[in-house]
Amino acid sequence: MQTSINSEIGKLEGVVVHTPGAEVENMTPENAERALYSDILNLSIASREYAQMIGVLRKTTQVLEVKKLLSDILKNDTCKEQLLKDVCVHEQIPGLADELLQHKEEDLAALLTEGLILEKNNLTNYLNNERFLLRPLHNLFFTRDSAMGMNQSMLIGKMANPVRERETLIMEAIFKNHPVFETQVVNPLNNKSSILKSAQIKIEGGDFQVARPDVFVIGTGMRTSTQGIDFIIEHIKQQKKEPHHIIVQELPSTPESFIHLDMIFTFLDVDTCMAYDPVIFGTSRFRTIHIQIENGKVIKIGEEANIPSALRKLGIDLKSVSCGGKEDLWVQEREQWHSGANFFALAPGKVIGYERNVHTVEELNKNGFEVLKATDLIENKVSIDDYKKCIITIAGSELARGGGGARCMTMPVRRAEVSW
Repeated sequence: MQTSINSEIGKLEGVVVHTPGAEVENMTPENAERALYSDILNLSIASREYAQMIGVLRKTTQVLEVKKLLSDILKNDTCKEQLLKDVCVHEQIPGLADELLQHKEEDLAALLTEGLILEKNNLTNYLNNERFLLRPLHNLFFTRDSAMGMNQSMLIGKMANPVRERETLIMEAIFKNHPVFETQVVNPLNNKSSILKSAQIKIEGGDFQVARPDVFVIGTGMRTSTQGIDFIIEHIKQQKKEPHHIIVQELPSTPESFIHLDMIFTFLDVDTCMAYDPVIFGTSRFRTIHIQIENGKVIKIGEEANIPSALRKLGIDLKSVSCGGKEDLWVQEREQWHSGANFFALAPGKVIGYERNVHTVEELNKNGFEVLKATDLIENKVSIDDYKKCIITIAGSELARGGGGARCMTMPVRRAEVSW
């Protein structure tokens, strides 16, 4: 599979996911904040809800599981040794690599994702308050953030929080070594610029959206730094001669539901987007900046009114649907908090989102999107092929408490081209 992401909405032809497992249950109220959660999840309920999303995806595209991909590449001794070395250096656990090498591929893949319990076999370990020597990857099912498709390349994330950095090591190893993928891997850590210091570069996939092959919309805030966007600018300058555009959206630092751009803005169709109006269109809104790159140079940089206005000037004319509806600011805030703007497109005009955000779903219906239940699609009672536009609703009473929606939980690796 040649990776190819030239839009947010092209027909989905391949997606990487991670079904939540023991790593979610290995969370306690004490470590939840460190794990970037405001609460702990009930895995049994979250798993049933997640199964609805996976059921819909399997009806429409090729679904690839992280743990299976990881297990596959660990059969390669060279890859296995390098990944374990990188993990142990990052986690500052000298000597653990030799112990981990003794495990079978499937067991090792589980340890790298679910964690390795700390043996209380000496005084230091006995007095250590940590339960795990190798911490669980509580956020791994949010596969969106650790790597992102950028045309025919996969851009490896540079996470804002160290607790998530092992996710990027795993994804880079998968994209470099798994035979199912053909791609160019771009890693900000390999940045050679003396201006852009790697410690300042932060890039997460929730902030990165591909509007068109030559147009990227990127949020900057809690998780993606301006230096991270500068790295992308430098990459485009080196790789592309033809005009490219980056629309940058500043994000509020609070509340935590504004963690990524895709929590307030997502693409739904060639002519439609979802927006949380108070931030995207509000009078006290944050800045929107248009950067144009051509022939290895930034030839234009300046402010725009908002994202849709900036895109319209580039020939992408989008009608904005309001997250939470148009009537009540409190309803808008409530549904945005529960990922009401966080939609994932299976194809132009065919998207997945949480059923709990009833006012957002109603607003989509008013704008021509037929409302379909995930269970009906899974049981073959309906087909998305029978509709020009539809919203497939999935349960989200528990999943939404993790702080992300359908887009957060999916890493598309290939989409068909879009006829604009």
